[in-house]
Amino acid sequence: MATTTLSAPPPSLGARRRWTVLAVCALSLFLVGVDTTIVNVGLPEIGHGLGVSTRGLEWVVDAYTVVLASLLIVSGALADRFGRRRVFQCGLVVFGLASLACSLAPSLGALVAARAVQGIGASMLSPVALAIVVNAMPDPRERARAIGIWASVFGLSMAAGPVTGGALIAAFGWRSVFWINVPVVVTALVLVAVFVPESRGARARQLDLRGQALLTAALLLTVGVLIEGPRLGWASTAVLTGCALIAVTVAAFARVELRRSEPLMDLRLFRRPAFATAVLGAAAVFVALNVSLLLTTLYLQHGRGWTALAAGAATLPMAVGATLCAPWSGVLVGRMGPRRPLLLAGAFIAAGGLSLVGLNQDTGVVLLGFAYLLIGIGFGFANAPLTNTAVGGLPPSRAAVAGAITSTARQLGSAVGIAVAGALVTGVAPAGLAQASRAGWLIVTACGLFLFAVAFAAARTPSAPRTTAEAKAATATTTTTTTGREDPGR
Repeated sequence: MATTTLSAPPPSLGARRRWTVLAVCALSLFLVGVDTTIVNVGLPEIGHGLGVSTRGLEWVVDAYTVVLASLLIVSGALADRFGRRRVFQCGLVVFGLASLACSLAPSLGALVAARAVQGIGASMLSPVALAIVVNAMPDPRERARAIGIWASVFGLSMAAGPVTGGALIAAFGWRSVFWINVPVVVTALVLVAVFVPESRGARARQLDLRGQALLTAALLLTVGVLIEGPRLGWASTAVLTGCALIAVTVAAFARVELRRSEPLMDLRLFRRPAFATAVLGAAAVFVALNVSLLLTTLYLQHGRGWTALAAGAATLPMAVGATLCAPWSGVLVGRMGPRRPLLLAGAFIAAGGLSLVGLNQDTGVVLLGFAYLLIGIGFGFANAPLTNTAVGGLPPSRAAVAGAITSTARQLGSAVGIAVAGALVTGVAPAGLAQASRAGWLIVTACGLFLFAVAFAAARTPSAPRTTAEAKAATATTTTTTTGREDPGR
């Protein structure tokens, strides 16, 4: 989610320098996006190498995602306060060192800890980089073009991740999916030092440390219960205690946020039905995406004996559909508003999930590829209208925090999707993975159908459709968040 504030005045840069800044900063988004999908396809090999179960593998993904989700907003505030280039460089260093630690991890615990640190670094990359890009391009039309390019990088990272991961694992083993980040980070650090100017927000926001701590605790507890629940038993004392702690933490977070003049999240926005459903819709889309990716990885590699490279290649239709349809969705939002793209997104995701409800050990490759293509098309259509619906009708000061909440919801959806998919197949023999995963494809279908409710709420939003340029800018909010000047009370 992208919510940025220009420094005043923005630096005067030549055209070549401005587009170089975009290229350097887009590299961070590509790095973060690839690192998510590249690890998914490598999970079976990681489990084999470290001798851990599916339940343990879920933490390899979710340790990264939960930390990233919980820190997106505060990283933007820190960048506005201490300097965006400085925070961006810090994020690169943290991400690179954590990637090296992941590649050397001797045990599951060490790998999960390193992945959490990776999430800290990632939270300082894509959101802060987008603020740098917006600050470097004060012309609205040029900025819209730049943000449109920025948005397409996310789809490209999805396409590159599984295939790149499969190729690296086939050639060098699972540890290569982590150490490959190191030379990219070193290159990025050099380019940032040479080309990227420093910038700050016009006014530094107050840090909400209590809200940040409570948000992180709530996310960790929620994902922890979902991952550990199948092993411990849903009626066990530990799980029930965890559920009680989640309720207490969420209540405390709401109490703290509603009392602050500059909260981490403006919870009063949830009084708008369109905003509330859009946030839930953003989470649902990423639940569907991550359930699809993990179930596909485990089914193809464990259940059918495919290599990591073959399993990664199988997801290409999903990535291609998302990459091609995301720009089209932005155009449709600009011309017609968010309702029609949301209906298309819901229909395609639901159809893709429904196509695999009858999955078995011998399901044909053509049907698999077709279902993945449908889900990818739905994902591509979803993000721009969800963003439009979330921020529609709001002044810029409140649209900023609305965007940040939507971005956090997406990352939370990613973590929940991994946890749910893992819970469905934990302890299942390879021959039973197809049948065990059927419930997951029903969940994907339900997530698609939920977008119809979001579309209905969007149709009642009082905001007018955006221009095409504005819609493209909204598309960039797929994965990035930077907080700027907001007045939650407005």
